[in-house]
Amino acid sequence: MHAFTSKTLRNSLLTAGLAAWGLLVVSCVTAERAVVAPPQIAGAKYVGTKQCAQCHADTAEHFATASHARLVAAGTKALDTGCENCHGPGSLHVKAGGGAGTIINPKKSPETCFQCHLDKRGQFSLPHTHPVLAGKVSCTDCHNPHEGGAIRGRSAADLESENDTCTRCHTAQKGHFVFEHSALREGCTTCHSPHGSVNAKMLVARDANLCLRCHLETPTAPGQIMAGAINAEDHASRLMNGTCWSAGCHEAVHGSQINNHFRR
Repeated sequence: MHAFTSKTLRNSLLTAGLAAWGLLVVSCVTAERAVVAPPQIAGAKYVGTKQCAQCHADTAEHFATASHARLVAAGTKALDTGCENCHGPGSLHVKAGGGAGTIINPKKSPETCFQCHLDKRGQFSLPHTHPVLAGKVSCTDCHNPHEGGAIRGRSAADLESENDTCTRCHTAQKGHFVFEHSALREGCTTCHSPHGSVNAKMLVARDANLCLRCHLETPTAPGQIMAGAINAEDHASRLMNGTCWSAGCHEAVHGSQINNHFRR
């Protein structure tokens, strides 16, 4: 009887704790505007987005469409602090007439972004990443926090794919190819994890396991289908020597101008 009572008490406390946490989360979201703790600047106060727009009209023009525009700093619900959630309170910046050193510049360091995107800090610590922590690449090279869904080159009003963001730098993978790998149509993140991966080339899976996520079955003869592309050419033994895109096989994985099997 005592054991049952203790178990019941533990379950009750757990349920109560989860309920309290749920209320806390709900209380941090008002009218779809998440409450955040933005970076601080000693001696500065919040001035509001309208004040920022007086000088930065080109940036503020489409800011209302941005997912980041839904943020509001804790304790400032009466003031639209959209810009200041990432750049810090702007009174000193306004008083100085602009200028470096009076406002936070997220381009200089990803730490501002990591205040909300904690999972991305962990991903950039994985073995294979874009060199953001080394300062060679900035979050804003790929993301535009001032418009739409924050993907650079892809606003809320257009139909560009994520590939257009990636191929701004990775031009060799852009194509057009005579023989296109259909995976490109589904987007670069079908195969790559852009914030970091334990696998080389930031792949979402390693070796042939990546390819076999899509290429599960290959016809080997009329009426015969073998799983995992194990056919008369003995792919099983070939894969022991490397991946699908090595060992002199399907090296042109993004597409080829000369071979429909993506060989160079």
